[in-house]
Amino acid sequence: MTSREFDAWCRSFLEIDACSSIDASLNGIQVDGDGSPLLRAAFAVDASLESIRRTAALGANLLFVHHGLFWKGPSRIEGFMRERVKLLLDSNISLYACHLPLDKHPELGNNAGLARLLGLVEIEPFGLYHGLKIGLKGRFPEPTGLDSALRRLSPDGSPPSTLIPAGPGLCRTAALMSGAGASDVLSAIDEGIDLFVTGEAEHSIYHPVVESGINFAALGHYATEIYGVRSVAEKLERETGLETCFIDLPTGL
Repeated sequence: MTSREFDAWCRSFLEIDACSSIDASLNGIQVDGDGSPLLRAAFAVDASLESIRRTAALGANLLFVHHGLFWKGPSRIEGFMRERVKLLLDSNISLYACHLPLDKHPELGNNAGLARLLGLVEIEPFGLYHGLKIGLKGRFPEPTGLDSALRRLSPDGSPPSTLIPAGPGLCRTAALMSGAGASDVLSAIDEGIDLFVTGEAEHSIYHPVVESGINFAALGHYATEIYGVRSVAEKLERETGLETCFIDLPTGL
């Protein structure tokens, strides 16, 4: 498999073209290698200098990330950006980015991963963003205590970065919007959801959350966006036999 064949494989199940008009990310191949066969594929949330270094150290020549290098048009290749691109080229590593298509995928996406942790059923798309629903919502099989739901989301016991327990003690429904999706709690309020889960909090949502009686949990942007890249890695290894590795570089944010 080459990087171009990998791109075709990704586009066979990730709606990259469907999101191109609304996604600030340049999804797909952002920096290409020399066309030689892929030896190993690394997966990470962010295309940082450290994730590129570790990709090279692991002997991988493809790095698949959720957050790539290029956003909202052209970027100057200078400073830290130059160092990243230089290391990719010097190490013959192809960089592949997949942003919103990876958030919204109903089985492999970040929100799908959160839904599995919570054990939700009757899952449906949620959270309209420029005409596309990126998140998910669903129902707990039986009423679930807020503390129990939070333990499912953080099995290691780490607390949410922000918790506003303004809703019912027993949750029957939940809505999920990974990353910077705090404003979508307003849609969850409109739909009568008991628990809203996202990555980051915003000051502007505090009073609507409290006054509307919904539970709000922000787990950290990074923490909500590890599931998509891991799921794609597992699918790639299972379907093609290409060896994969996950580079875990949590930011705490």
